[in-house]
Amino acid sequence: MVEITKDTIIGDILRIAPDAAPLFLSIGMHCLHCPASQGETVEEACMVHGVDVDTLLDELNSIIELQA
Repeated sequence: MVEITKDTIIGDILRIAPDAAPLFLSIGMHCLHCPASQGETVEEACMVHGVDVDTLLDELNSIIELQA
């Protein structure tokens, strides 16, 4: 099973778990297909959007678990 960490790239997450897109949209990350956001880490996205990285990681890993 894949585990998402603070260093995981957003583009990689969306490739393995497209169901995570609404979660990113809910934190204000509306340009998911822009080159900058595709290469951004979870930690960078959280800093830019004022989101707690641990909370987002829990939610992302729950989505990954459901797909397994």
